[in-house]
Amino acid sequence: MPKIKLTNIGELATYRSSTGSVELSQGQEIIISDGLIEEVGINLSVDIELFDCRNKLVTPGFVDPHTHPVFMNGREDEFGMRLQGATYQEIASKGGGINSSIKGVREASVEELVLAVTDRMDRFLRLGTTTIEAKSGYGLDVESELKSLEVIEIVNRSHIIDIIPTFLGAHAFPQEYVDNHNGYVELLSNEMIPAVAEQGIAKYCDVFCENGYFNVDQSLRILNTAKKYGLIPRLHADEFEDSGAAELAAEVKAISADHLMAISDGGISKLAESDVTAILLPGTTFFLGSTNYAPLKKLTAAGIPIALATDFNPGSCHIQSMPFIISLACIKMGMSVEDALLASTYNSAKTLQIEDKVGSIEAGKQADLIIWDIKKLIEIPYNVTDVPIQKVIKRGIVL
Repeated sequence: MPKIKLTNIGELATYRSSTGSVELSQGQEIIISDGLIEEVGINLSVDIELFDCRNKLVTPGFVDPHTHPVFMNGREDEFGMRLQGATYQEIASKGGGINSSIKGVREASVEELVLAVTDRMDRFLRLGTTTIEAKSGYGLDVESELKSLEVIEIVNRSHIIDIIPTFLGAHAFPQEYVDNHNGYVELLSNEMIPAVAEQGIAKYCDVFCENGYFNVDQSLRILNTAKKYGLIPRLHADEFEDSGAAELAAEVKAISADHLMAISDGGISKLAESDVTAILLPGTTFFLGSTNYAPLKKLTAAGIPIALATDFNPGSCHIQSMPFIISLACIKMGMSVEDALLASTYNSAKTLQIEDKVGSIEAGKQADLIIWDIKKLIEIPYNVTDVPIQKVIKRGIVL
């Protein structure tokens, strides 16, 4: 792979390890060699292939740490029901929601799911996302959950995007266990998690800890079992109600607590005492037609690190654009654009434990970059639904 030098960069916006913050700088150049960033600086005198950035903005590629891409069919009918006034919980109680996606995954072949997920990864990449976390969770039996993780692994090997796999068998109670919740917890703990660990694909185990889904005691058992098998805890926490999930995330030393729209002050205090990152998903609030965004100001005032993600899924947030998530974070939650970039790159990479490889433009890291067709960082949220990207560079390859 030839060396290239990015020249004529307008504004370079990235987290810097030396200062621990996002910095905006002018006149920088970047040398890329063998898929890695070799050097960042001014007037770098190397006689190699040049790529003219046309005086435009350059940022790291986005890292999306919360997605659900392994499904077959959309749930646009449910979207129409919400437009008529039905809530997410009401739709789920009538057999919709997560359970409505199970049939498609259970009946689909690996090849069919690979094609569907590959198409979604293509779109993520076009929107500037270069690394992604991907959850299972629409199979909810041993065979289909293992199949979902296999699909993630196949796409990860074949696609240039980097995919970090998470097991989410505790996403909902499938129809066959609707009256036997503890029986499904037994299945997860005694069969599913051991089989996932033996398969060796998933790095993390997530649980949807929420009233009406998995309660705190059930979630604790599942996550403690997962830890015994080497899977690292994550949590869907306090999305619709304060269920005590944030406190649980701190107790089990989860990597992240995600959603948090209904987190209590007590939950914030417990997270502040831990190393848990809050992954905020403003796209879900927006897509569900709600106004209840996560309490960003309280979380940051408590010193809790913040990451942003799309929560891309077929039901509650059919959004793949991290630039739009940044717009929502800035407009609806009052986040500064510098903090939003930090939350969607470096902090997101930390929640996947890969911040030494991606998430910032620094020497030695993977050359995952976005060359924009705008000049300033503030123009990302300013453009709202437009995604003015000139080029995406992944592992040093200009796409």
